[in-house]
Amino acid sequence: MAGLALASTLMTATTGWAASGQQTPVSGPPPGASAWRSDTSAGRELPDPASSTPTEVHRFFLRLTPDQQKLLAERHPLVLGNLDGAPAHLRYAANVLALADARAKEQTKADDARLTTGERDQAATRAERYRGLLAPGRQILAFDPRGRGQVAEVFGDLDASRHVAVIVPGSDIDLGTFDRSRNPYGAPAGMARSLAGATGDDTAVIAWVGYTTPVGLGPDAATGRLAQAGAPRLTRFTEGLVATGLPRPAVFCHSYGSVVCGLAAPGLRVSDLVVLGSPGMRAADSGSLRTTARVWAARSAGDWIGKVPHVRLFALGHGADPADPGFGARSVPAQRVDGHSGYFAPGTDALATFAAIAEGKAA
Repeated sequence: MAGLALASTLMTATTGWAASGQQTPVSGPPPGASAWRSDTSAGRELPDPASSTPTEVHRFFLRLTPDQQKLLAERHPLVLGNLDGAPAHLRYAANVLALADARAKEQTKADDARLTTGERDQAATRAERYRGLLAPGRQILAFDPRGRGQVAEVFGDLDASRHVAVIVPGSDIDLGTFDRSRNPYGAPAGMARSLAGATGDDTAVIAWVGYTTPVGLGPDAATGRLAQAGAPRLTRFTEGLVATGLPRPAVFCHSYGSVVCGLAAPGLRVSDLVVLGSPGMRAADSGSLRTTARVWAARSAGDWIGKVPHVRLFALGHGADPADPGFGARSVPAQRVDGHSGYFAPGTDALATFAAIAEGKAA
């Protein structure tokens, strides 16, 4: 009886339970992996995108000439642009080609009179999103058009950075909402841009949307299914950064993103793990995360996530509140934070602490 009551509470706390359909997580390497594996243009076997480690990928590229690297980017932009362990500048170049190709395909659909008006409008919207990511100066470290679309963007000079931060977003984030102008500090590009602006030139910030996020406050948001699919992808992404010689990053996890980070924690090669507006990390306390990283937590008084039960019942709920002193995380002040999506807003005490953490200055 108590279990049923708790389940009812959790379902009530996640209003829209029946309204939001379950998402199918994107998994495996992007399209084109088979053609990549069969390519012999480099004079040697190419690393398998599905099974080679980022360290193996990095070592492979060290043996290639610049012309060989460029040829692979031109022949397999979707694969190379998402290949953790490959040089950042090469991934940027590959993703320009992949985005241009994707935009051309969507524009063709948008102009196809045989399609319905709705189909043409959707294609035009996607083409416009891709056009925005192709704007001069943008550094796209990953791009995958499958599903609702995934992307990672770098703010700052990654190759010259002494400090790196990665932002992992929560629900309702995909290629379409990645850099929205409405509520910008609740979107990963706005969060990363703000953090980069609060840190020095030797810090690079990456907005990472590399997993399929929940839509709405339905069953996906109340369970760990999508987080379990996303955790290995986050682990591999951070391994790729370290494999290329970058310092261990500080990872900032917002809302449902903290569930992803909690499940990934044992394998993450990171300096700091920072959660904000967290529904729980699927761990009883910071020690249960089995990480050597420093664990931090922030929650503002006006954040609605504080009203969500921090419990787990079978598959429902995400467990203990990381912002509770008993969890054992270091506290990040959030007195000047507005609601659930204001943690990275300029002028907040949370942002100032995030910047200190990213730069390795926070005690």
